[in-house]
Amino acid sequence: MSKTPEKQPGDPKTTGHVWDGLEEFDNPMPRWWLWTFYATIIWGVIYTILYPAWPLVNSATAGILGWSTRANVAAEIAAVEEANAAINDKLASVELASIQGDAELNSYAVSAGSAVFKTWCAQCHGSGAAGAKGYPNLLDDDWLWGGDIESIHYTITHGIRNEDSDEARYSEMPAFGRDELLTEEEIDQVVNYVMSLSGEPRDAGAVEAGSVIYADNCAACHGEDATGDREQGAPNLSDAIWLFGGDYDSLTETVTNSRYGVMPAWNTRLTEAQIRAVATYVHQLGGGE
Repeated sequence: MSKTPEKQPGDPKTTGHVWDGLEEFDNPMPRWWLWTFYATIIWGVIYTILYPAWPLVNSATAGILGWSTRANVAAEIAAVEEANAAINDKLASVELASIQGDAELNSYAVSAGSAVFKTWCAQCHGSGAAGAKGYPNLLDDDWLWGGDIESIHYTITHGIRNEDSDEARYSEMPAFGRDELLTEEEIDQVVNYVMSLSGEPRDAGAVEAGSVIYADNCAACHGEDATGDREQGAPNLSDAIWLFGGDYDSLTETVTNSRYGVMPAWNTRLTEAQIRAVATYVHQLGGGE
C-alpha cells in the first residue's frame, strides 16, 4: 500500500488532491500566460463595447462604432447599382427585340439575367433551368404561353394564375372526374387516346372511343390535332413533353382532378431592367423562339 511521503521544508504547497500517494503541487501559473489571459479579457470587453456583440430579443447590441456587415453589403450593392445605372436605364427602355442586336447590352443582360435567375427562379425551374415535375423546362422549345422574348417577358412580369396581377396568364382545365363531367371509363378511354398520340397506350382497344371523347371535350382547347393553343395556355399533347407526367396514372390524375400551377408576378419584386435581363437570359438558353 502506497504511503504519502512526509513533507520536507521548502516543499511547495499542494492542491490537497492525492492519487495513489501522489500529490499535486499548487504551483502558480506562468506570468506570461496570466498576462495573456488578462489581455484577452480586456480585449473581449473592449470589442463588445465597440462592435455588435451581445444578442438581444430582436437584435443585438450595435456597438458604439456603429459597424455593420449588412450596411457594408448595402453600400457595395448601392455602388454597383450606381455604376450600372446607365446601362440598366437603357435595358429598361429599348425595344425587347433589339436587345439581342446590341452586343454590349445583350452581354450585360445575359450576365445580369443569370444572377436574377439563380436568385429568384432556380428554386422552381432548377439551377440549370431544366425544370421538374410541375415546373416547366425552359431549355426546350415547348412553351405553354409562347417562347418569343415578348411572351417570356410578359409571363415573367405578370405570372400565371396568381392573385398579384390582374393581367396574369390564366387558364383552367375542367376537373372531368371530380366534377363528374366524364365517367371513369370515359377518362380511361381518353387517357389511352392521348397516350397513343406520342407513344404506346396502355389499352389499344380504348383508343378509338377515346378519340371521340377527346373531340367532344378536349379539342376546343388542345386543338383537333392536339398540338395545343398558346393563347389559352393549353399544352401540346402530341409530343412526348409532359409537365406533370405522361404515364397512365399521371394523365388519369390530370384529367380527373385537373392541374392548377401558379407562378408569381415578378413586377412587384424585380425592376423592369431585371425582368428584361432574366427574360433575355431565359430566351437564349436554347428554347427561346
